[in-house]
Formats: sequence, C-alpha cells, structure tokens
Amino acid sequence: MKMIPLGNTDIALSRMGLGTWAIGGGPAWNGNLDMQVCIDTIVEAHRCGINLIDTAPGYNFGNSEVIVGQALKKLPRNEVVVETKCGIVWEREGSLFNKVGDRQLYKNLSPDSIRKEVDASLQRLGIDYIDIYMTHWQSVPPFFTPIAETVGVLNELKAEGNIRSIGAANVDVSHIREYLKHGELDIIQAKYSILDRALETELLPLCREHGIVVQVYSPLEQGLLTGTITRDYVPGGARANKLWFQRENMLRVIDMLEQWQPLCDKYHCAVPTLALAWILRQSELISILSGATSPEQVRENIAALSITLTDDDALLMRQMAEALDNP
Repeated sequence: MKMIPLGNTDIALSRMGLGTWAIGGGPAWNGNLDMQVCIDTIVEAHRCGINLIDTAPGYNFGNSEVIVGQALKKLPRNEVVVETKCGIVWEREGSLFNKVGDRQLYKNLSPDSIRKEVDASLQRLGIDYIDIYMTHWQSVPPFFTPIAETVGVLNELKAEGNIRSIGAANVDVSHIREYLKHGELDIIQAKYSILDRALETELLPLCREHGIVVQVYSPLEQGLLTGTITRDYVPGGARANKLWFQRENMLRVIDMLEQWQPLCDKYHCAVPTLALAWILRQSELISILSGATSPEQVRENIAALSITLTDDDALLMRQMAEALDNP
C-alpha cells in the first residue's frame, strides 16, 4: 500500500482510507446496515493495507463510531489510524446545521464542547487516544468560536495525549491560514471528485505550499460514479437534493461514464476504479476517503491504487467532465 507522511508527525497514512458515513446507517442512508457486515468491511480494509479509518459523531448520532469501535477490537491498535471529528452536536446548543430524521444537529466548536466530544468519542470507539482529530464543519454565528480558541483546546488535547494530530474539514484558505497562525495543521478534508474540482483553484496549492495532506471525500459522488446508477433511478435520503443527482445532470453523467468504457477496457478496471485512479493522479499529497459497505467494495476500491493513468488519459477524462460544466 502506498503511504503518505502526515505533516510533522510520525504517522503515515495509506493513500486510501475507509470512510464510514454509510456504515453508520440511519435516516441519511435509509436505515441501518447489518452490524457484522460492517465490521467485516472494516477488518477487510485493514487486511488490504488500508490503515486509515474515518468516522465522526455526526454519522448517525455516534453509531458509526460504535461500529468502528467494535471492529477495532479485532485489529492491532497500532496498525490503525483512527480519525474522528468534533463540532457537530445534537445534545447541546449551537448554530443550526442539518436535520437528520426528526433530530436536529448543531455546530459547536467551543473548547468546552470539544472536551465533552472527545471524551464521548473515545468511549464509543473503545480506545484511549485518537490519531487524527478533525473539526468537522467550521464555526458560524450565532454560536461562533474563533479558530484561535478551537486550536487552543486541540493543542491542549494533543499535549495531554488524547489526540495525536490536528485536522480541519470543510475549510477555505482563510480558515487554513488562521489554523496555521495558532498551531500545526496536519491534514484537511475536502470534497473532490472528477465532477467537483473546486479545491484545485486555491486549497490544493496552499496545502502543497505548507505540506498539508489533502484528504478527499465523496470521490465517487455518493455512488453516482460507481457506474451502477441506472437511468430510472430516483434518488432519496442524502442524495435527494445533491446537484449531480438532479435528473438531467444524472443522465449526463451516466452518458459520460458510458464513454469511459474504452478506458476501463484499457486498464482492465471498473468505472469506480477509474474515477478513483483519476483523483490519485492529481497530487501526491492526496489521500482518498472511499466509502464501502461490504468487503467486496473495499477490494474493488483499492484496485485504483494499482493503476497509473497516462497524462493523455487523465486529460481526456478531465475534458469529458469539464464538458458537463457547460451544457
């Protein structure tokens, strides 16, 4: 497995990590999955060389962390990089975030809230330290906490041994610069796919300048780039309001994926493998978070690590995707 050094830490990340949002189940994913299959999926990821497991309290109100914790009992702790997050709460006040089912989520990055969160996450995960602790969404009014205060408590948690490194998700360049003023920022998490290339403009160059790992989520656009979505598919749950799942957009993406078939034949791979290989081709600082809900999906995803697209093929795929931006 190809590895990436994490900032100035002694942690090395696999270039592909396992995302466990879907494993958490709940209303966002139209119900819970079979617990044993979820555990087997995480164990299979480790067997395949994936050492990074990403989760968050906000993934079905802690259920994803609980499932990851059950899987960790079957794995050597020192061979797994556990990444979880803070800043999304449901049992105390904060700025309004999403409503999931009939429960409201809030944003809260105050020092007091973060300390409560880290304790709860450690308990759900059944571990005594978190390898990467990441702010999930950045603070906004009316419950606004300056980044300086958030980083202050994260630095304290690091000094106390509760966390080993600091990350930030869903940030812009001004957020990153503010984090760097007050401490180390080892990794960011941002959305990136061949359909959504916004981070290429500012985020990726800034992270390259400071040696910050860029961990990308939704590289398969919540399953749209798997090639398994049919033309009569009606999106629900977390997909229902997404841009690329709007009917006309979805059909145009399906057309593009059909045009990828000669490339799939050339590289002897499936559509999602090609989509992931394209992401990995863009920067050595990129680590992919790829969701899976079965051991078979894990094995399919890691095939992308064995493929190196040529410059011409990577450019061709980019041009196809750019054509969708201008219907």
